[in-house]
Amino acid sequence: MKRVMIQVKGKVQGVSYRQNTLVQANTLGVTGYVSNLSDGTVQILAQGSEVAVDKLIGWCYIGAPASRVDDVIVEEDEADEIYLDFSIMQP
Repeated sequence: MKRVMIQVKGKVQGVSYRQNTLVQANTLGVTGYVSNLSDGTVQILAQGSEVAVDKLIGWCYIGAPASRVDDVIVEEDEADEIYLDFSIMQP
């Protein structure tokens, strides 16, 4: 099991980035959440198999069709909370 916190910077709010992330995560079998942050970035907590999480990270660099991704920051997350699904968190 791999668990990471991802921060995506660029034009990633108001362009369906969270909804597209939800679709990608569900397709890959990744659990966790995606949320808009007040600084204009998107935060993603992703957990699942190493292959699936790595594929989601790779997708984050591309993002939603209307988005513009400037930077993706990935940090390992050591928390032990288990998510059973992937959801969009409201700010």
